[in-house]
Amino acid sequence: MTSDSHLTPRCAAPAMFVTALSALLFAAATAMSAAVFTVAPAAKLHADGITKKWAIAEFGEPLYAAGLEHFPYANPDAPKGGKIVVSDFGSFDTLNFYVQKGDWPSSIGVVYDSLMTSSADEIDGLYGLIAESVEYPADKSWAIFNLRDEAVYHDGAPIVAADFVHALDTVKRHGRVFIQSTYEQVTGAEALSDKRLKFTFATTDSMKPITTAAGMSPLPVHYWKGKDVTASTLEPPLSSGPYRIADIDPGRSITYQRVEDYWARDLPIKRGLNNIDEIRYEYYRDLTVEFEAFKAGELDFRTENSAKRWATEYDLPEIAAGAIQKHTVPNRSPRGMGGYFFNLKRDKFQDIRVREALMILYDFEAIQRTLLYGQYKRIASYFPNSDYGARGEPDAAEKTVLSAFAGQTEYLPAAALSDAFAPPVTDGSGRDRRQRRRALGLFKAAGWELQDRKLVSAATGAQFQLELMTGYPESQRLALPYIEALKKTGIDASIRLVDPSQWRVRINDYDFDLWVGGLNFFPPPGAELRGFFGSASADLRGGNYSGIKNPVVDALIEQIVDAKQSQTLQTATRALDRVLLWNHYAIPTYYKDEAWIAYWNRFGHPVRRPVYSVGFPGAWWIDADKDARLER
Repeated sequence: MTSDSHLTPRCAAPAMFVTALSALLFAAATAMSAAVFTVAPAAKLHADGITKKWAIAEFGEPLYAAGLEHFPYANPDAPKGGKIVVSDFGSFDTLNFYVQKGDWPSSIGVVYDSLMTSSADEIDGLYGLIAESVEYPADKSWAIFNLRDEAVYHDGAPIVAADFVHALDTVKRHGRVFIQSTYEQVTGAEALSDKRLKFTFATTDSMKPITTAAGMSPLPVHYWKGKDVTASTLEPPLSSGPYRIADIDPGRSITYQRVEDYWARDLPIKRGLNNIDEIRYEYYRDLTVEFEAFKAGELDFRTENSAKRWATEYDLPEIAAGAIQKHTVPNRSPRGMGGYFFNLKRDKFQDIRVREALMILYDFEAIQRTLLYGQYKRIASYFPNSDYGARGEPDAAEKTVLSAFAGQTEYLPAAALSDAFAPPVTDGSGRDRRQRRRALGLFKAAGWELQDRKLVSAATGAQFQLELMTGYPESQRLALPYIEALKKTGIDASIRLVDPSQWRVRINDYDFDLWVGGLNFFPPPGAELRGFFGSASADLRGGNYSGIKNPVVDALIEQIVDAKQSQTLQTATRALDRVLLWNHYAIPTYYKDEAWIAYWNRFGHPVRRPVYSVGFPGAWWIDADKDARLER
């Protein structure tokens, strides 16, 4: 979630390829101890022009050098053991994230390994996990991953190259639209032997497809033989990660058990991680009940996403006594766009002036003052809190990129070529008449007029209707001022709270006016943007959720995919950001650049926290002394 108003049920990448992005949802949640950073040495170059490396990065070099004893954010002497209970919102009805139907547990990444894994202190560094090394030619048209002999599944069977061939074939044939778009550059996989796996790519001279392939998890052929990989199932899958699924209560809880003989436990990149024996996720659909469960000691750790609750409801005797710890932690992780997203398949949203008028009526300053306790920042980018979003006026490089499309005024608003994008600023009163007049002027230009306090079509006389759809109760409360502003402008406006699973179905089917949520990109941005914004996915179920069809957007995405240098990538993403923003495909809301955490004081963790993670639960452990005091 990008903020307490943004519900994004299972919108993030599934565990199979999220490793390359944030260490399989779990290993990325690690903490840092004090360390001196070192730069990895130059790659080994063979006489035949083949580069062979144990660690890679999309741009430049990974942070840590060969010979690393353990990641500096992990404590190799951390004790193992203990049980914890944490919470998740919503529900789940499948353990198979390949197919469109169903919601999988967002925590399921803990059971998976991948070819390479990331650290929690860098954006794009990857280190050998199942693969002990990767080799590739000068033109980067293919890559060979050399698998470790000791890499095995939980049933003891070895992980072999054919399992990754099966995984890629499954993605290509049956994967969700978003997964398929991520792997578009990976054109094929071949098992050269049980321990040598070759991928071929659609592009050359780019590390992006290599890092994409490096994030793949195996799909064991011997387990899936005779099974339907496209079926929704609650049977725990065979995997190879540090945890296995020990128990599930469908839709209510899922329990993970640490694998004591985990094959990778002594690898430097895993040493000191995965210290807790049992982690149970309890699912809640009522956030008040969830918070009460935490206060009662039924939950051990909590990430707070409500500004109101954080500001007004943590005056607890347990905090005063030290039994509960409450901290605000800086969050430098790149964020995604959070907001209200238009369904462009609805005729009433086709006119850009209508979308801009609806954006103008969103009074962030009033919401910040009355409901957010001044704790948030306004979003003005699809890539906030990162180096990939537009800032101020376009620079010379961005203007050069955008000027190539200057004649396509239907798709590239003129302001994108010259002006800084900034959402309108109100006086914070919630009654700023200037903004209302400005919005009504745009509505009128688009064929909508205010008659008898109703905004009606000049052509048909029908009143403008709008429904905001959310799956998160807190966002319903925070959207009410916007709904009231729409009503005062003559719009028949409402907000509908639906079950998270229904939220997913309705988005996939484009059955909404505006949906509340967030689009979380995975730095560095790449082919996944085709699934988010590309025209080719706009008519696919579960594809481009707003139905955007813009050839300028498509062209810029391809420039991003083809970028060979970091600066080129940043220029292209900033240009794309401007095109998306100035077309008003969404109403930007807000985000926070810090994490609010509270936990019962039974944990130990490294003193230094990671740059891109809170660190829980990956590198935390149960402190026996604290636990005993808490029990007393």
